[in-house]
Amino acid sequence: MQLSNLQTKDLAGMNLHNPANLLRTLEQLRQSVDEEGREIFNQWRSRIQRPAFINSSLNLAYYMALRRHDLRPIQAALMPWGLSSLGRIEAKVLPNLDAVIATLAAVCGQETNHPPIEAFFEGDRLLQQHTEDLFGQTLHNRRVRIMVTLPSQAASNYEFVRDLICQGTNCVRINCAHDTAQEWSAMIANVRMAEKETGHSCRILMDLSGPKPRIQFAVAPHPKKRIFKGESLLLTYNAPTTIGSTCFQASCSLPQVLKELKIGTTVWIDDGHIGASVESITPEGVHLRITHTRLKGEKLLPDKGINFPYTDLHLSSLTEKDKQDLDFITAHADMIDIIGYSYVQTPEDIELLQTELAARLPENYPIPAIVAKIETPLAVSNLPELIVQAAGKQPLGIMIARGDLAIEIGYQRLAEIQEEILWLCEAAHIPVIWATQVLENLVKQGMPSRAEMTDAAMAERAECVMLNKGPHIVEAVGILDDVLTRMQAHQMKKTPQLRALHSW
Repeated sequence: MQLSNLQTKDLAGMNLHNPANLLRTLEQLRQSVDEEGREIFNQWRSRIQRPAFINSSLNLAYYMALRRHDLRPIQAALMPWGLSSLGRIEAKVLPNLDAVIATLAAVCGQETNHPPIEAFFEGDRLLQQHTEDLFGQTLHNRRVRIMVTLPSQAASNYEFVRDLICQGTNCVRINCAHDTAQEWSAMIANVRMAEKETGHSCRILMDLSGPKPRIQFAVAPHPKKRIFKGESLLLTYNAPTTIGSTCFQASCSLPQVLKELKIGTTVWIDDGHIGASVESITPEGVHLRITHTRLKGEKLLPDKGINFPYTDLHLSSLTEKDKQDLDFITAHADMIDIIGYSYVQTPEDIELLQTELAARLPENYPIPAIVAKIETPLAVSNLPELIVQAAGKQPLGIMIARGDLAIEIGYQRLAEIQEEILWLCEAAHIPVIWATQVLENLVKQGMPSRAEMTDAAMAERAECVMLNKGPHIVEAVGILDDVLTRMQAHQMKKTPQLRALHSW
C-alpha cells in the first residue's frame, strides 16, 4: 500500500513501535515524496532560469509533497529509537529521510548505505548562499542581519546614518511612500559614504509603496474628536464636503475599491485600531458601523491605512507611482541592491515587476534582488509559486509583514502562519525578514517591553530582522545586535544550540 493512500487513522492503527513496520512505512513515505515532489518540480522547471535555485526548488517540491501527510504518528514512533523525528527536515528533505531509513535499517539488521554527509548539509549551504546573494557576506559574530527603515533625517544628517551602521545595521530600507527622489538620493549617498568611513557593508532596499488604500481626508462632526464603537463612518468617493454632518466622514485614496465592497464586509483602519462593517452603500459612499475601538475612542487621521480582509480589490500590484519610482531605482541600479515589493499576491505580480525592470535596464544587466512582502491570505496561499517565479530569475527574500498580515488573516492566526512561512522558505533555502513592531517601544519610547524582547530573540529563526524608525533607533540597533549575538549560541533556525549553561 502506498503511503499516499494511508490516512492518519491507518497510521495510528499500525504497530509503528515495531521497527520493521516503521521502516516499511518510512520507505513508502520516501517513495511517495520523491514521486509527488518531482511531479511538482516538473511543473515549475520552465520558470527556473537560475542554476543556483534548481536544487532549492526541488527540495521545496519535496517538502510540499511531504507536508501533505500527517506525520505525527511517525514522529512519535521515531523518538524512542533516538532518531530524528523529522521536525527539522525543511532544508534537507530526502537526505533526512534517507538518514533515518538507513539507521532504522541497521537497527533491523539490514544492510544499508547512509547518505553522504555533504548531502545532509547541502540545504544549509544553499540557504547561506542565497542569504549572502541578498544581504552580502555573513558577519563573523552574527548570522541574522539587522535592517532599519530610514527616517527623513537620514537625508540631511550623515552622522545619524554612520551611527546606525556602526551600531550594527546591515541593510537600510528607504520607503518610497515617503520623501522624494531628492531625499532618497541624499540617503543613498550618506549610506555609501558611511560604508567607506566605517568599513562596514550595508545593503540598500528601496520599498515600493504598492496599492495601499488610505484615509485621504477626514471630517469629524463638531465638536467631536474621536470616533467610538457603535458610531457611523461614511467612506466617500471624493473629498467630504457635507457641512454640519452628524457622522464622521473620510475619503479613500483609492476610491475604486469602494465599489468592490458588499453589505457586511469587514473593514479595518489604522493598523486595526478601528474596526467596522459595511452597513449600507449609497451614491455618496459606503456607510460603516464601527465595531471596534478602545474605550477612549480613536482619532480618525489622514494617511492611515485601510484594510479589507478577504475582499478581492482587483488592484494592480504596481501603481503608476511605483512605475515612476522604478525609473529612479533603475537609474541608480549601481547604488541600489534590493527592491521591496508591497502587496504582491500572485506569480503574475512577480512577473509584472520582472517585466517592468527588464524594460528599464540595459540588456544583460543583472536583475536586482527583490523582497516580496507577504501581507494577505492570497499571498500566503500562493507563496510556493511566488518563490519559484521570483527566485527562478533573481535573488529573493520573503518579508513576513506582520502588521497588514495580522489584520488580513486575523491576529489569532498570525503565529501559526508565521511559522508556516518560515518552514516553507527554509525548504526553498530562501532568507526571511522578520518585520513589524520589532522592539517598537524601545525604538519610540526608549524602553522595551518584556514581550518584545522575547519577540526580538525569536527573530533568530529568520535571516534578517527589521526595525522601524523612531527617536531611539540607534540605541535599539545596538541592543538588538547584542540580543541576536547572544541568542546565536542558543538557537539556529528551528534547532536549539546546546552550549554549556552557566546560570546554575
